[in-house]
Amino acid sequence: MLRRFTRIMAENVAKRLKTDAGTGAGIKIGTHNGHFHADEALAVYMLRRLVPTYADATLVRTRDPAVLATCHTVVDVGGEYDPSRHRYDHHQRSFTTTFPGRSATKLSSAGLVYMHFGRSIIARALGRPEANSEDDSDVSLLYRKLYESFVEALDAHDNGVSAYDSAALARAGIEKRFSEGGFTLGALVGRLNPNWNDPLPADPEVAQAQEDDRFIKASERIGEEFKHDLEYYCGAWLPARAIVRDAYEARFRHDPEGRVMVFEGQSVPWKDHLYTLEEEQEQKEGTTNTSKQKILYVLYPEKPAPGARWRIQAVPVSKDSFESRKALPEPWRGARDEQLDEVSGVPGGVFVHASGFIGGNKTFEGAKELAAKACAF
Repeated sequence: MLRRFTRIMAENVAKRLKTDAGTGAGIKIGTHNGHFHADEALAVYMLRRLVPTYADATLVRTRDPAVLATCHTVVDVGGEYDPSRHRYDHHQRSFTTTFPGRSATKLSSAGLVYMHFGRSIIARALGRPEANSEDDSDVSLLYRKLYESFVEALDAHDNGVSAYDSAALARAGIEKRFSEGGFTLGALVGRLNPNWNDPLPADPEVAQAQEDDRFIKASERIGEEFKHDLEYYCGAWLPARAIVRDAYEARFRHDPEGRVMVFEGQSVPWKDHLYTLEEEQEQKEGTTNTSKQKILYVLYPEKPAPGARWRIQAVPVSKDSFESRKALPEPWRGARDEQLDEVSGVPGGVFVHASGFIGGNKTFEGAKELAAKACAF
């Protein structure tokens, strides 16, 4: 029901935009002035750079209700969420909207704009008809993927939602070992705000113009990151899906228990797709696979050329984890060349990383034998 409601709203927004654009009047996008954040910076970028109707839109940064009322579209200010009037604020007390299928994180202005325009943005990036974006399975897949991998972090950051339950971490006694440098998507934009003690021009109009210039730079910066992800997922990640599926379905050719997956021609981005395929397999079989029943090692050539060396990589327990489901055997770790041949008993060794997450051999046969021994170790 929610998905249908969201689809209808998005379709109506697109239709109204085409009608509005036909007037020939210049479109104005309004957002607040003052300290800027990643959510409205991305929202403005998506509209001005990725939605053709807004290509020549003027940006107005103000909190004056009278000025905002003259704007065609308003994001992150105004206390109103009404897509029928192109109003996309999330600060009002009554606002509870989340992305379809993601109930934990309230939307920010970035999430709101993405929810309504994301499908058409993706359809254009794929070179497919926008009119069919609701029924295109690839568009639907990427619509969810881009939200989860990029936009949701901005929604969470702006709404004060932590990636982890701080109370649960405290109960478990888990503390960070080091600072990550604060280089998050939010920080990417936040650091472009002026410092508290930067001198301000005496003329308020000049000061506002300088602040607006900073915001435009911030919007372009976060937008380029989003565009990079959009192009990556449309142009590289999605085409890899079929290749990973073929390799996954052929896993029993290389190991009787299906623990080794091989890319025979060229390696592709495989982690996301592998985890999804394993989940689909579990749902199909109605079982929960143990680590022994899942893929433990992935083999692939270093480059798509005859005589290329081969890599053996241990599958992580999760996409961003440094922990492997089954790291390569401890006696092999840190060994190279002849030393690796000796400790592994497999000729043609190149190296095994000190952590055991990856290794190499001069031939496919050697890499496959390393995998077989590692599975049995």
